[in-house]
Order: sequence, then structure tokens, then C-alpha cells
Amino acid sequence: MSAGGTVEPGPPGAAAAPSPAPAPARVFRPFSAEDEGQQPTEIESLCMNCYRDGVTRLLLTTIPFFREVIVSSFSCEHCGWNNTEVQSAGRIQDQGVRYTLTVRAAEDMNREVVKTDSATTRIPELDFEIPAFSQKGALTTVEGLISRAISGLEQDQPTRRANEEAIAERLDEFIVKLKELKQVASPFTLIIDDPSGNSFVENPHAPQKDDALVITHYNRTLQQEEMLGLQAEAPEEKPQEEDLRNEVLQFNTNCPECNAPAQTNMKLVQIPHFKEVIIMATNCEYCGHRTNEVKSGGAVEPLGTRITLRITDPSDMTRDLLKSETCSVEIPELEFELGMAIFGGKFTTLEGLLKDIRDLIMEGKMKAHFIMNDPAGNSYLQNVYAPEDDPEMKVERYKRTFDQNEELGLNDMKTEGYETGLAPR
Repeated sequence: MSAGGTVEPGPPGAAAAPSPAPAPARVFRPFSAEDEGQQPTEIESLCMNCYRDGVTRLLLTTIPFFREVIVSSFSCEHCGWNNTEVQSAGRIQDQGVRYTLTVRAAEDMNREVVKTDSATTRIPELDFEIPAFSQKGALTTVEGLISRAISGLEQDQPTRRANEEAIAERLDEFIVKLKELKQVASPFTLIIDDPSGNSFVENPHAPQKDDALVITHYNRTLQQEEMLGLQAEAPEEKPQEEDLRNEVLQFNTNCPECNAPAQTNMKLVQIPHFKEVIIMATNCEYCGHRTNEVKSGGAVEPLGTRITLRITDPSDMTRDLLKSETCSVEIPELEFELGMAIFGGKFTTLEGLLKDIRDLIMEGKMKAHFIMNDPAGNSYLQNVYAPEDDPEMKVERYKRTFDQNEELGLNDMKTEGYETGLAPR
């Protein structure tokens, strides 16, 4: 533009450069005492102590290597009441955080600390704890935390000295210990545990590692989720399984002798150091016939079982014994063998099974071996030394022969790849 106010043409192709847009003002400015432009916002508000007007000051700031926080301070010029607290400007974090600081020198007392309402503060050396939600959040230092605790304990001491002198004396002794911590005469540990994840302890060496500070992030428990007011996902309710171990079930059947209506009792029993079995007993009220039978509560085992017991003492007759319907019994010294299909399943004692030959065995006239051979692997003989090995008993697991698998109906049973045979052609 010329002195006369006319506009002079510029060089060809030249255009006026647009002025840069002003940078947006930062709402949360870094926390610094040297920033003169960082001034709190003052709001006139009601004093909850005298119900007159006071002033609330809000400061939105960013703590280095942490996050945005809101520091609020209220003061009343009429009654002198004041209050300061700090709140996180962000959301509750995905995980809780635990800061463990070992205070070794006076410099550690000046570390900046953000303690939220939900944080728990502990000093293990004094067995001292400030529970969550017992204090408002604060932006302070390690020394400030201890001083705040001392002030809280001293607040009601005059009343305690008048009413409960013994308790007041013990608190005076404890307050002296807290004051001694501020001198750092010996190292102590400060733990701040915050399930919201919004508390903070300064690392003066950041971004380098601080050997005196341990930061642990953890998953919250359901109780901590409820404490923070979070809607924790309720665990899926599993359908309650009916516990049959403490019940005797009954069902109607017919007597195998007279064919009259009868009732069969059935109970699920857990045999120690073995497995669950089903005991079935039938009692006929018409002819008096009684039967009992034991069924294995599990499937056919991958390997057969051969149990060999060396009978050396009459006390061996009291051993519990489970003989499945697929088990055979041998006594080599008597050349005695009992086939698998003769007795069926039985849960009894050794004496009960050997009642037909008990005169020879129980009187101890000879020592014998008792062998139970069950290709299905569902028989059991009590180990009286359990859980240690029984020196008189040997338990062998063996691979079934083709004939044994044939008797159990396993040779024609296809458990793998059977879907291919059902596919349409």
C-alpha cells in the first residue's frame, strides 16, 4: 500500500500468505511454580460450616509423568474453615496400582504424592494404615501425608485425655513415632494402594528407573470393583449340580426271586484313594430276598489292574474290597479261581468275600496270596498303609489282550474317526 492509500500490485504469481491460526489454549497446563499464567479459577460457593459465602479455587493441571488432575481449595473468611482436595480428571484406570517407596533420606520426604479418595496408605514398620475413603484426595508430599496423619490423630486428643486417658497416652506415644519418621532417622516403607489406578508417587529420576520405588499394577477384585461403584460383570451362574453323595435314592423294581414289587436303594460313595462307586441294594418284603451290587462310577480304564495281596495276618481280613463284575479272583496256594461273572460286583471286606474258605485262611494255618484280576481296571483292595506303599500288596497295570477286549466289547467299539463312516456318499 502506497503513502496515498492506493494498493500497489505485487509481483506476478504472488499471493498474500494467510496468517497462522492461533494455537488453542491448553486447559491442563503442566504443574509448575514458575508458570505465572497458571492461575486458579475462583468460584463463590457456600461454606458448609457457617453457611455463609466462601471461595472455591480450582486449578486444572498436569503432573509430569502422570496425568491431568483437578486441585480444589475452599476457604471461608468468616469462620476460617478451609478444605483442600485433589481429583483425577480422567477415568478410573483399567488396573489398580500399588506404590511401594523405601524412604531412606530427607530428600524422599519431598517427593510429590497424589493420593485419591480410594487409596489406602500403609507404613508397615509402625503397623499404621489409613483406610480408603477415610480422607479426601490430596496433592501433597510424603512429609505432607505424615503431617496430615499426625494432625488427624491430635485433633481429638484433648477430649480423649479427659474421657479415656489410657487410650490418649498410647496415641501420644504413637504420634511421637510418626514425628520421628519425618526426621528419617532410619529407613521406612510407605505403601499407597489405589484400586482406581489414579494415585501417584513422584520419581525424581524419571524417565530413569528409581531403585527406591516399586510400582505394581494389578487386576481389581470384585470387592474393589463394588467399592469403586463399577458395574462388574456378574459371573455366569452355573446350574447347581445335585449332590448325590449324601442322598440315598430309591426306585421301584421287581424282586429277582418272586417277581413281587420291591424297592432298590442306590447311593454314590467315594472310596478313599480310589474312585466313586454306586452301591445298589434290594430288599423284598414278600419273600425276604436281599441283594446288593456295586457298579463302578467311572468308565473302563485304559489299562487293566492286577492286585496281589500277600495275606500274612488275620487283620488282613478287615481290608475294604471292591470287586467289580468284570474281576476274577485267584488264590494260587489253594489252586482256587473265581470267574469274573460268578459273584457280580461287591463292596465288602476280604473276609466277606472269602467266607466260603475262611476256616482255612483266618486261622492262619497257611500263608496265601489273594489275586484280583480286573481287565476293566475298576476293582480295588484297601491299602492299610495309604498313602504309603503296602509292602504286602502289589498293584500292576497291564495292557489287555485281544480276548479280554473281546469280552468287554471293546474290539468293535470305534471312538475315533467314526464321523467319516456316517458321511453321505
